[in-house]
Amino acid sequence: MQTKTEKNEKTGGWRGSREVWLEAAREAFVTSGLDAVKIQPLATQLKLSRTSFYWFFPDRAALLDAILADWEATNTGSLVRATEDYAETIAEAVLNLIGVFMEGGPFETRLDLAVRGWAHQSDKVAARVRAADASRLSAIRSMFERFGFAPGEADVRARTVYLTQIGYISMHVREAMGERLARVPDYVMTFTGQPPTEREIARFNARHEAG
Repeated sequence: MQTKTEKNEKTGGWRGSREVWLEAAREAFVTSGLDAVKIQPLATQLKLSRTSFYWFFPDRAALLDAILADWEATNTGSLVRATEDYAETIAEAVLNLIGVFMEGGPFETRLDLAVRGWAHQSDKVAARVRAADASRLSAIRSMFERFGFAPGEADVRARTVYLTQIGYISMHVREAMGERLARVPDYVMTFTGQPPTEREIARFNARHEAG
């Protein structure tokens, strides 16, 4: 009878692991597109046998669905959590949200852009993108409402914040970190109608200027 250790070695050792296969597939997807996510090329890249793939995924469709699930957990999940983080002011709450999109933050912009491109080829993926956008907007809207904004104003401000960030992604905007940090106070003022305090900006910059 196999020991637990022996079983784990067979399912997660020389055959790789679910995470290893998924990470390779995701990188191929964001770098080269959907057609690059194929079992044999991934196996060759990982120096694993093709059959080892099937220990972790029943087929390619399941791998593609795992990429979508990972996108939802990584990007939508990190955004929603940021809207729920502790903040004393709406300016600080928006700074928490902006931080998610900064270089080194948890929101993976290349993955988001790749999934949106995929949505043009698949009605199923397009539906999941719409659902993700709705969930993200709802979270941001709730954040504004938590700080006393009326529903209509909260909705418009949420859209302003979110669509600006998605615009950065879709337009492939590249800014030096110093340049982007310099704009943050005015973005916060535009998004909230309230200026961030010097202490709020100092804390934000301390978290991100090293990037």
